[in-house]
Amino acid sequence: MNRMSGETALGLAWIIALVASLAVLFIGEVLGQTPCVLCWFQRAFMFPLAIILGLGLWWRDGRVGRYGIALALGGGAVALWHMGLYVGLVPERIQPCTATGPSCTDDNQLVLGIPIPLMALAAFALIGALSALSLKDTRT
Repeated sequence: MNRMSGETALGLAWIIALVASLAVLFIGEVLGQTPCVLCWFQRAFMFPLAIILGLGLWWRDGRVGRYGIALALGGGAVALWHMGLYVGLVPERIQPCTATGPSCTDDNQLVLGIPIPLMALAAFALIGALSALSLKDTRT
């Protein structure tokens, strides 16, 4: 069985981060859907991932995956909280979204019938796993 090289894993992690970043920009800027507070926090972790992983590939830095893991864990934690709020596991009274702003739990959180928090959680999990896999190939 062929193993995935560290550079391939890092490239896939970067592509996922880039596509996720461009997708949320499209949703917010083109479709005009204002992100909720938790979506903003997730963006704070996703946007640097696309830049840092991309620069790591550019400079052929095989150790950049460690930063990918750290950012993916932070973003994944926010996405997990958001998903818990979306499905009702987190009580509404501790909802961080404002009364006048966009809701963290309404139908605006669906894209193609899939909750945005679930897509974000999957993206962060894949990026974290691929970043970790990229470090297995490094011999420094």
